[in-house]
Amino acid sequence: QVQLVESGGGLVQPGGSLRLSCTPSRDIAVINGMAWYRQIPGKQREWVASVVSGGATNYADFVRGRFTIRRDNADNKMYLQMNNLAPEDSAVYYCKGTYRLQNYWGQGTQVTVSS
Repeated sequence: QVQLVESGGGLVQPGGSLRLSCTPSRDIAVINGMAWYRQIPGKQREWVASVVSGGATNYADFVRGRFTIRRDNADNKMYLQMNNLAPEDSAVYYCKGTYRLQNYWGQGTQVTVSS
């Protein structure tokens, strides 16, 4: 099993930045695919970005150019750098990791973009 813990959420003004972190309970090098999702109350959870163990990344169109995902083996963390945030980015952000063909989720961290 793998436990995932997110951190870094909070309140930020429009145009601001936040960096989310996801810390796995195992060596991040053994977790193949990792990703960030987000969920707005009343809506389905949506994929934001993903990074594989080799470092290749992919982004949803609505964050491309604003968000950057990366995994750091030395820190044993995955990050989501979010720039130029807008109110519509407000959501609970979840970390997902795939280990031995099983998907694991963190508890989520709230991001609120508001003036």
